Amino acid sequence: MEILEIERALQKRYCSRLYAPFIKALQTYQMLEANDRVAVCISGGKDSLVLAKLFQLLERHSDFPFTVKFLSMDPGFTPENRRRLEENAEVLGIPLQIKSSDVFQVAEKLDRERPCYMCSRMRRGFLYQFAKEEGCNKIALAHHFDDVIETTLINILYAGCYKTMMPKLKSQNFPGMELIRPLVFVEEKDIIQYIKYIEIEAISCGCKIASKKLPSKRQEIKELIASLRKIEKNIPMNIFKSSENVNTNCCIRWKDKEEYIHFLNRYKDQVNEEE
Repeated sequence: MEILEIERALQKRYCSRLYAPFIKALQTYQMLEANDRVAVCISGGKDSLVLAKLFQLLERHSDFPFTVKFLSMDPGFTPENRRRLEENAEVLGIPLQIKSSDVFQVAEKLDRERPCYMCSRMRRGFLYQFAKEEGCNKIALAHHFDDVIETTLINILYAGCYKTMMPKLKSQNFPGMELIRPLVFVEEKDIIQYIKYIEIEAISCGCKIASKKLPSKRQEIKELIASLRKIEKNIPMNIFKSSENVNTNCCIRWKDKEEYIHFLNRYKDQVNEEE
């Protein structure tokens, strides 16, 4: 498919499902400011390729100035996956810069039971450094709506805590750098449909979990949410909205910055006020 047709599909056919929610997230969570220098991080998967095209179109038509760079880390891809990443970027008209690392190998060696967690942390640190070297002040990751609600349930069911995937974060290790997630309102099914429509064969992350050699908690949660959706179609959105409707009056303990607050402390204060 020609590049003009690929872009037209994003602006017309899939505007309400991809471009519009992308813009809505940027505005709702104030992700972009004038003169920002954004590093769009491309893994080679469907999500990051779509994010790259969305940013490319926005930069072209934006009302205020900002710049975009398209960065990718090769964490240990097979030659075939590396080649497909480069070819897809060329087809989409994305000027991609790639740096190689040994993240796959190191992550598995450091934590065989949780390689995804270790890999994610190492990738992010690498991309922050890469972006900083390129003069960027923000990195954009392609986590979408489904990633957000899956992460929320993973934390509840497997970590025993309530944490969601935030739309934007200030980096703790790279001062002046921020992370943004502009696809938080975009559903994965719409990304899949668009990628199929433009006839792009995206790569998976290329690790053992993606190739089904190791079990995935995220896949289990994805299947759980799919089964719950059959019972009540609003369940996915309700999971998402739960992070906007937290009532600390109905929490036993919660964290404010680095301090934990117990409901009994508040309860005692209320009793003293009544007396």
